[in-house]
Amino acid sequence: MWKTVEGSTGRLIQLCLAMFSFYVVFGTATKAFTASSALQPPMSPVGFLLWTTVGGSGICLAVVFLGGWFRRESAQTFSLLGLRLPVEARYVILAGIFTAVIIPTTTLLYILLKSVMVAMVVMRASIIVSSRIIDEIQKRMGILKKTVYWEENVAVGFAIVAFSAQALGATKTDFDFLYNTPALIVLIAFVVAYALRIFIMNYYKNTRPKGTEQNNKWYFSVEQISASVTMLLVGIVLFFVPSHFAAIVDLHRSVVAPNPNWPWALIIGLVYGMVAFFGVFIFMFKGRTATFAGLAYSQTSLAAGTIATLAAYFLLHLPFPTVRDWLSLALIAVAFTFLGLAERKRVVELAQTHELEPVGGGPAAGAGAVAPQP
Repeated sequence: MWKTVEGSTGRLIQLCLAMFSFYVVFGTATKAFTASSALQPPMSPVGFLLWTTVGGSGICLAVVFLGGWFRRESAQTFSLLGLRLPVEARYVILAGIFTAVIIPTTTLLYILLKSVMVAMVVMRASIIVSSRIIDEIQKRMGILKKTVYWEENVAVGFAIVAFSAQALGATKTDFDFLYNTPALIVLIAFVVAYALRIFIMNYYKNTRPKGTEQNNKWYFSVEQISASVTMLLVGIVLFFVPSHFAAIVDLHRSVVAPNPNWPWALIIGLVYGMVAFFGVFIFMFKGRTATFAGLAYSQTSLAAGTIATLAAYFLLHLPFPTVRDWLSLALIAVAFTFLGLAERKRVVELAQTHELEPVGGGPAAGAGAVAPQP
């Protein structure tokens, strides 16, 4: 068992490995529920989204409330619905609303775009590019004090190439969303919401006064509560407002006459919730730039997606990973190499500024080390 300190390389590796593991399980289960004959009858993407979201939000809220993560003392507060909340909650609640936009638009993109591959390219690439732009904006605002190392910029380049490689085999019709107004609106909503959410995450992270704890658990709790309330309210409206839009019709059917496998989808949602846990903590990782965190998150998810595809091949007899999948994975490995070089520099920097202390004391050079738990 590892014992690590907040902000150390060991802690970052733990988060990435945890997210990778849960993402592989969730990715494989998604194929089992919606694209294979493993479960009969197979679930529609919207039905699977509904019940996994319920399960994922449920486990997140359970941990938040049972663990008391939402409690936090603050010298500056404001009143909301009779509650006294830290002033930071004003914009963290807003981040939760953006999260509520991201969750359904992610699945809607897979539904509306003919090519899942192109959808993945657009979504992951947008996170990487947005993260780099946000670093530049916050640096100019005087919020970000850290330098984006050249190794991080090179990793961005390799990551973009890796995602773009997935589109090499796409046909012209795979890009018809450019001429499909609903799909284009959903795509814009996803990109804008994710960019604003990442901006708020890094605003919170980069504006902590020196010596003040960066309480990621509190941030996560407020964001998840806000997102869950928003999705619930919107879901109620969509359920009761008549619509001929296929996704909304499917949503209504999934509630009134759910697929018999819905309890299993609910359980898989618990895994989805764990992906959300570790994903947020990677984005909020102490002492790292948005560029670094966005790359770590996106590359971990792509690697997990490739392994999930491989698992689906052996377990569910679905298509084997393509040459493009393996090429992207190889490029991601190169990008991770440059991220590793940047991480070594960052650990030294954090140790020199006393933002990161080594496990169990010792020289600053060991600030990113991992020691066995006694």
